[in-house]
Amino acid sequence: MKLLETISNLAGKYFAVWVILVAAVAYLIPEPFLPLGSYITILLGVVMFGMGLTLKPVDFKLVLQKPLPVITGVLAQFIIMPLGAFAIAYVMGLPNELAAGLVLLGSVPGGTASNVMVYLAKGNLALSVAMTSLSTLLAPLATPLILLALAGQWLPVDPYAMFLSIVQVIIIPITLGLVLKKVFPGTVEKSLNVIPLISVAAIIIIVSAVVSANVGNIATSGMLVFSAVILHNILGLALGYGTGVMMKLDESKRRAISIEVGMQNSGLGVALATAHFGPLAALPSVIAAVWHNISGPIIATYWSKKTVNEEETQMTDEGHEPQASFR
Repeated sequence: MKLLETISNLAGKYFAVWVILVAAVAYLIPEPFLPLGSYITILLGVVMFGMGLTLKPVDFKLVLQKPLPVITGVLAQFIIMPLGAFAIAYVMGLPNELAAGLVLLGSVPGGTASNVMVYLAKGNLALSVAMTSLSTLLAPLATPLILLALAGQWLPVDPYAMFLSIVQVIIIPITLGLVLKKVFPGTVEKSLNVIPLISVAAIIIIVSAVVSANVGNIATSGMLVFSAVILHNILGLALGYGTGVMMKLDESKRRAISIEVGMQNSGLGVALATAHFGPLAALPSVIAAVWHNISGPIIATYWSKKTVNEEETQMTDEGHEPQASFR
């Protein structure tokens, strides 16, 4: 078990490196990875099951005690990122599938990797976890409706089918994780350090499957999509922080909202795009799986060197430890 914990920590620490390496191999030698495409939904369910195992009642306590920052952040996430993606896709003239895929990336909830980045950035971890949890629970309704409104002009959107998909790959696995933790708390507690390894492995397999299926598309549209994803991420980080400033929140909350808004559950984006739009539409989410885990550590390192008043984070972060279970 100790060896597994060590491997798990290394996998989480160098997640972006592993994703880049595997993506490169899948691009150069796609054939062995092509059959993995049929397991994308199952693998994402495994990641979400791990999230369920790590959730605690305190994660939802902040929503009731101090709802304004949480609601502000979640609203910013579901407004800024979809509209930002729509504007970028329109201005850059992205092809229909890529445009819909970018809007889909902007419409999914936050990912758990953002919690780790907020912690490293000396942001308000309790707010970050509450935002991730609430946006994830709202996703079955919010994501399909946003896509119907913004992406329907490019590709047909079936909101009911997408609702069912999100329930299957997010809500059910998270619920199972919560139930298992309730029934077998001791066993689950002992296994928590291994969860990052399972999550990283699942996401790496998902990325390799989609990259292998999009070798031709990456060759022709790779730089265009990469530019769009980077611009989208920067827009989310900047406007997320600006939302905190506008609401006159303290610095630790501004950092939390910035990172939460800027980083999405790209694994869910890949699964939904593959199931409902096609492999090309999954490309923005695949690139985001790599880029978000490069930009996240960069901004976290920058902010970690800038002091935040201790009272801003000390009380609200009690009972929280970042779980490196990546999306």
